[in-house]
Amino acid sequence: MSLNRYRLKHLAAKNHGGAIRAVNLLKKPEKLITLILLGNNFINVLITQLATYIGYRLYGEAGIAIAAGVLTLLLLLFAEVTPKTLAAANPEKIAFPAAYIYQPLGKILYPLVVVIDWMAKCVLRLFLISNKSTGNDALTSEELRVAVNETSGLIPDAHRDMLLSILDLEKVSVDDIMVPRSEIIGIDLEDDWHETLKLITNLSYTRIPIFTGNIDNLVGIAQMRKILPLLLNDDFSPETLVDLTREGYFIPEGTPLTTQLINFRKNRRRIGFVVDEYGDIQGLVTIEDILEEIVGEFTSDPSALHQDFYQDADGSYLIDGTTHIRDINRNLGMQLPSGGPRTLNGLILEHMEFIPEAGTSLKINGYPIEIMQVKNNMDRQSELPLNE
Repeated sequence: MSLNRYRLKHLAAKNHGGAIRAVNLLKKPEKLITLILLGNNFINVLITQLATYIGYRLYGEAGIAIAAGVLTLLLLLFAEVTPKTLAAANPEKIAFPAAYIYQPLGKILYPLVVVIDWMAKCVLRLFLISNKSTGNDALTSEELRVAVNETSGLIPDAHRDMLLSILDLEKVSVDDIMVPRSEIIGIDLEDDWHETLKLITNLSYTRIPIFTGNIDNLVGIAQMRKILPLLLNDDFSPETLVDLTREGYFIPEGTPLTTQLINFRKNRRRIGFVVDEYGDIQGLVTIEDILEEIVGEFTSDPSALHQDFYQDADGSYLIDGTTHIRDINRNLGMQLPSGGPRTLNGLILEHMEFIPEAGTSLKINGYPIEIMQVKNNMDRQSELPLNE
């Protein structure tokens, strides 16, 4: 009963004889317990009878009391506490050899075991106690999280962190990681063509949103690898740009990352636009954004990690107000509230209930924050000391 069921299944899958027999025995734990206790109690009663008989023959009535006292101590020490403590500490060393005995013994004593098991179930029914076993060893996500956390030293920390991040995907939606609508960079077909060419040559993205007027009038997504050959051959125009543009892919807001990762693979897409219930584009999500939720950023230096983080000499950070709270918490090891607004701007506005001016100071969740600059009714820069 002390065996690690998951290690047991692993050993059984490798054709370990003792593990295979132990797995078969544990498929019906009530019958196994009955078998063990049947043998255990039979031996204990037999020894008690023998000790009582010997004590009576040697010392008469006093011998019965002596035998009872001595036998109780001996059975408790050598037949109960010591062997069971040893077995609990070394379950595989005891259980696997024992399985070779219990399996044939269970077949021999099967009729007796079935009768005793049936009688025990009848007694349980008298007390209105259910004896049905679910037989389900599956772990919930939270139980699996605890199991992964307890693997410290068994697997590398980086691998453990990735496993935990995978478990977190079901709690995170595309809204939490998307590039906000106001920060989407794309090509507006109504712009001057020379300005568009200059924009294309300076872009560092492999896929570019194409729209007319504003992002809600999305034409589609163009791949840079298809644009560059046309540029080199001087055969690039607004018409050819539209021809090579692929239709946009839309994602309902609130979609969990686990679901969206599957949808990206199923639809053979790498980028999608998050839309609300009215069909308005709220942001942009790429498959790389989801993968970063699992493997993390590609550097451990927060100052180089994100262009929105700038560390001052005093240890505080200058943070762009549009930065996601989850990014701040993950990259800087902080614990700002993440259940409501998604950006630092939204968190400050929710806390103050008005648009603050530059120089305003506040404290959220124990972290002092100072507004350094406000632009276009948005908190563009906030100074936030680390871990205060």
